[in-house]
Amino acid sequence: MSKVVLWDYPHSSASYRVRIALNLAGIAYDAEQVDLSQKAHRTAEHLARNPQGLVPVLDIDGHRIAQSLAIIEYLDETRALGLLPQDPAARATLRALAYIIAVDLHPVCNMSVATHATQGQEPARTNWMRHFITPALIAFEARLAAFEQAPFATGDAPSLADICLIPQLYNARRWGVDYSGCARIRAVEAACQTLDAFRDAAPDAA
Repeated sequence: MSKVVLWDYPHSSASYRVRIALNLAGIAYDAEQVDLSQKAHRTAEHLARNPQGLVPVLDIDGHRIAQSLAIIEYLDETRALGLLPQDPAARATLRALAYIIAVDLHPVCNMSVATHATQGQEPARTNWMRHFITPALIAFEARLAAFEQAPFATGDAPSLADICLIPQLYNARRWGVDYSGCARIRAVEAACQTLDAFRDAAPDAA
């Protein structure tokens, strides 16, 4: 098998998700950091990998794949990770839970969006993050009631929902969002932190 390479930034939520999935799959990879703070994602070299200038980008199995959800579902389908159920209705329900974070919340809390909206000024930037993160986590908590946390978000093994949730909780703590009232979320977080796949993917460990 050809070498697996992940173009990555430790504090990128999308990259964090992919690191978790790679770890769950037991796939060793070379991490190539694209320093967003130094605008390395806007260089010609990185734009040749991904014209959007985003991370992550994964080289695997002779393919180059961008977009974290596309990467994760590729890994799920080719490595049988069981991140999504086979039943179409159950799969849609689980995706809807994960997409609260990955599709609705993450884009507006992307650092480039938040910085543009607030000119990077404080406390406006922190208030922006809290304004969007807080209701999204409340909604995620409510949606979790449709699943049995046994002990993960949707059952006895990590799913796409867990992979999307944990990086967002890292961001919530970073921006001082209080989610202590979200008992289900906190239980899921505790369960995920028992697994090396999640711990080793964290920005401070990457």
